[in-house]
Amino acid sequence: MDLVDGMRVFVASVETGSFSGAATRLGISPKLASKYMAELEAQLGAQLLHRTTRRLGLTVAGEQLMAQVPDWLDQLDEMQNSLREERRGLSGTIRVSAAVTYGEMFLAPLLRRFREPHPDLTIDLRLSDRFVDLAGEGIDVAIRIGRLDDSALMARKLGQIRLMLVASPGYLARAGRLETLDDLTRHACLRDTNMRGDGAWPLYQGNQLTRVPVSGRFLANSARVARDLAIEGEGIALCPDYVVQVSIERGDLEHVLPQVCGPQLDIHAVHLPQRRMARRTRALMDFLVGNLARSPTAEKPVPD
Repeated sequence: MDLVDGMRVFVASVETGSFSGAATRLGISPKLASKYMAELEAQLGAQLLHRTTRRLGLTVAGEQLMAQVPDWLDQLDEMQNSLREERRGLSGTIRVSAAVTYGEMFLAPLLRRFREPHPDLTIDLRLSDRFVDLAGEGIDVAIRIGRLDDSALMARKLGQIRLMLVASPGYLARAGRLETLDDLTRHACLRDTNMRGDGAWPLYQGNQLTRVPVSGRFLANSARVARDLAIEGEGIALCPDYVVQVSIERGDLEHVLPQVCGPQLDIHAVHLPQRRMARRTRALMDFLVGNLARSPTAEKPVPD
C-alpha cells in the first residue's frame, strides 16, 4: 500500500463516516478501503479509528492525524497539479462572476485572451447585476465595480472607471446645449437603475460634489441600454467610460459638460479567503491585474 493512498482512505473514511462511503468517493471497493486502513494503522503503529457496526470514530491518535493530513494532501495535490500544468498549461474550471454590461463588453474578450494558450482550461463566466454569493454559487473570482460591502472577502484592485455625461449631437441640437449643472434639470435624462441612490446624479466639478435631481421617461437597469437610447436622441445619459468611449470617438455621442464627471469607481477582483488558491485562479488574478491596472478606456472595449 502507498502511504498517500492510505491517508486518502483515512480522510475519506472520517469525512463520510464509513469505509463504503470512502470507497465510493475514491472509486475503490469497500474491502480494499478497509484493507488500506488496516495497513496504514500497522505502518504507523497506532489505531486511528474505532470501528462499530454503525459508524467509525476517531481515536486520540486519529484526531491528531486528522488535524494535519487534509492540508498535507491538499498541498500534495496542488504541487502535482502545478507540475502538470507547467508542462501542459492550465486546466480545470474557473468560475467568474461580473456585472452584465462590463462582462459582455470588456471582460469576456480579456478572458478569451487568457484562456487561449490553455486548451484544457474552462472559463465559466456568469453575468448578473446582483452581488452573487461566492460560496453559495461556487464562484472563484468576482469582478465588482464600486464600493465593497463584504469585508469578509479578499480583494485586489484592478483599476478604476469614471462616469460621463453623454448625449447625441441631434438631441443637443434639438433640446439645447448645457452650460451649467443646473441645465440638467430641464433635460430628459436616461437613468440606469443599477446606480445606487435616490435618483439624483452625484456629479463633481473639481472637488465640489453636487447631487443633481434628474427626471426622464426612460429608466433601465443597463448602462448599455442607456447609451443606446442616448444615441437615438432620447436624452442625456450618465454612463461608465468603457460603455461610451467608442461611441464618442465615432461621433454618435458627445461628452456633455466635460468639466463635470461622475464619481470614479474602483474595480476589484474578489474571492473567498482561503489558505491556498488554485494555480489557475492565481494566474487569472495576475493576468487581470496586469491588463486592468489602467482605466478600462486605455484598452478599447469590443465595438457593438
